[in-house]
Amino acid sequence: MAEQTKEARIKRELDRLKKQFVKLDARQKAVASSLIQNAAFMKVTLEDLQEIINSEGLIEEYQNGSNQKGVKQSAALQGYNALVKNYTAVLKTLGNMIIQSGEEKGATLGDLMADLMSDE
Repeated sequence: MAEQTKEARIKRELDRLKKQFVKLDARQKAVASSLIQNAAFMKVTLEDLQEIINSEGLIEEYQNGSNQKGVKQSAALQGYNALVKNYTAVLKTLGNMIIQSGEEKGATLGDLMADLMSDE
């Protein structure tokens, strides 16, 4: 199977996430739509950053001028750390929307976030 483009992977994730929100009313769907799009983008970007981190490592060398050099946290890891926090916040917001809609009776936020984060 050929590797999919980033856009195709985002669309696949977007379609998967949208299925979780079919029971929301039109107003709630409108609010959730932008969050769902961002969540799909963030998940695919996090996967890409994981690949970079796995291949290039957690640290990178730097040199500022002729006298100062050392190692620092890689740019990919810094981006990953910031993005994963935002991704989690978006999923929490989306999970709370499902809970507030009353469609998933008895579901906890943890259960809903697990469903939203899954690859199925």
